[in-house]
This record gives sequence, C-alpha cells and structure tokens, in this order.
Amino acid sequence: MTHLVSKRAAAALLAAALSVTYLSPALAGIKDYEFQLVQSQVKKGDRAILSVRLIDKRSGKAVPDAVIFSSRIDMTPDGMPTMTAPIEPLPSVEPGIYRFKVDLTATGGWQLSLAAKIQGETGTLESKLILKAMP
Repeated sequence: MTHLVSKRAAAALLAAALSVTYLSPALAGIKDYEFQLVQSQVKKGDRAILSVRLIDKRSGKAVPDAVIFSSRIDMTPDGMPTMTAPIEPLPSVEPGIYRFKVDLTATGGWQLSLAAKIQGETGTLESKLILKAMP
C-alpha cells in the first residue's frame, strides 16, 4: 500500500512540474535581445549621427529604456583597432532607438561596441556592430 501511495505522489509531483513548465510564460534571457544598426552606411565627418535599435528577438518589438553604460567606436574592421573616435549619446526620438553623435574622421569600416543593461533582465547585453563611413 505504501508503494502505491508513493507512486501516486510521484505522478502528482511530475504532473505539477510539467504543468508549471508548459503553462507558464517563457522567461526572457539576455540572449533574447540584440542591437541592430538603423543605417549600415553613414557619411564621413564630424557630428555623424548613428542610430541603433534594440529589439526583443522573440517578438521583433523595440525595447525602450535600456541603460547603455559603455560605447566605443573604432576601425577594427579595417585592421586599426586603436583608431577610435569620440562618441556621445544623444536623446532618443523614438522608443527603442538609441542615437550617438560621432566624429568619423576616415572613410572605411567602423565597429560600434555597446554594453547595456535591460530592465527586468540579469546580465549585460554586449554588441559589436559594423558600419561603413562613406565619403
């Protein structure tokens, strides 16, 4: 009799665990988000504006209110990682779009590196985006 009760208890426990797993909404992880360049080509020069979109890859929706705490732009794609340019965050004009003012002093490939925290998520989202400065 005790063996039958323990089998029933185990079955009930398994059913409860499966229902929680399958019926609860999927939890997001930091890998469910990504930055995307709005434009991959930008005109070379002082005060160029770069815009990036932060999206939830599961839904494709823009994610507002992330905290970008690190940004860097350099010419790593052209083999010059030490050639950097000043970068300054600008106010957003649209939820989920993050803008930066940069001085692109040379034509060619540039890498925009970003690190951000997303509200409600643990971990840090790190991205390296490649763009081209045109004459």
